[in-house]
Amino acid sequence: MKKIIIHDTTLRDGNHAISHQLGADSIEKYCKIAEKAGIPVVEVGHGNGLGASSLQVGFSKCTDKKMLTIARKILKKTKLAVHVMPGFATIKDDLTKAIDIGVDIVRVGTHCTEANISKNFIEFSKKNGVTVYGALMMSHMVDKKELLKQAKIFQEYGASGVSIFDSAGNYITEDVKSRISYLVKNLSINVGFHAHNNLGLAIANSITAIENGATVVDSSIKGFGAGSGNAQLEVLVAVLQRMKYQTGIDLYSALDASELAMNKFIEQSPTITSSAVISGLTGIFSGFNKHIEKVAKVYDVDSRKIYAYLGKQKVIGGQEDKIVEAANWIKNNEKTTKTKTK
Repeated sequence: MKKIIIHDTTLRDGNHAISHQLGADSIEKYCKIAEKAGIPVVEVGHGNGLGASSLQVGFSKCTDKKMLTIARKILKKTKLAVHVMPGFATIKDDLTKAIDIGVDIVRVGTHCTEANISKNFIEFSKKNGVTVYGALMMSHMVDKKELLKQAKIFQEYGASGVSIFDSAGNYITEDVKSRISYLVKNLSINVGFHAHNNLGLAIANSITAIENGATVVDSSIKGFGAGSGNAQLEVLVAVLQRMKYQTGIDLYSALDASELAMNKFIEQSPTITSSAVISGLTGIFSGFNKHIEKVAKVYDVDSRKIYAYLGKQKVIGGQEDKIVEAANWIKNNEKTTKTKTK
């Protein structure tokens, strides 16, 4: 049986869903049951990774140090991972401290055309004995040839693998098949996939990635993640079990983890809202969801128009200030249009 590594992003991407307010007690309880379930990798931190707690994208309830220290004390067989985005995180203030705490895996995430900014982070992590993966975010914005070009940069820098992130939930299965198979064919490192469920295809896209050579797939319990969420971990485990893939995860314990999460820190399971659909179609980062809805109310404009505006501008994560700009533009132009009509 082919072995698939499930990379659990519940305690990182899931933080987006609750405005980064994941508490210490929730982290502790989830890590205990993840360890029991045999989940191979658990990623912990602010939704945008190390060093991202800020006014711009939201303050964490717990510091990076506190979250990672709690997780490290509990996780023994399960590996502890962190997400690092150069620009939010620095080597001195964030990565060094995480490595000192004892993280096993560092995943360096960049925009899909900016893998070159990862060099220092990858080399520093490898020098300190940590496994490093690259992550190409908002990967729908470029074609497979550009993705390969960027993935080869990660490979050249020494990454053990590269995952492509469908950060906006924009992919259909044909997109996944084309990109993953192309990367697998032309790289000598592991290839992974990170799904979002904006168009209801997170599980299907994850399975398609696996069938085309991906060996690492991301998922979260109850799909707990930004926007409409990620691939639902317990469902993915069940489907892979039926398909005779080996994950090493005990399904019943994963289902227990699902119940724990619902009772402890998931206020509402991610759903495919009308905004999520528009986010997927316009290719806007799922983590923008709460920001856009808030700004739409303040400016009294249709949130769907904000998504459309941002989509045309090809806005990416880290450009949250563009949301207010979009609302202003829509508000002013609607006034102008109404005035001319009169």
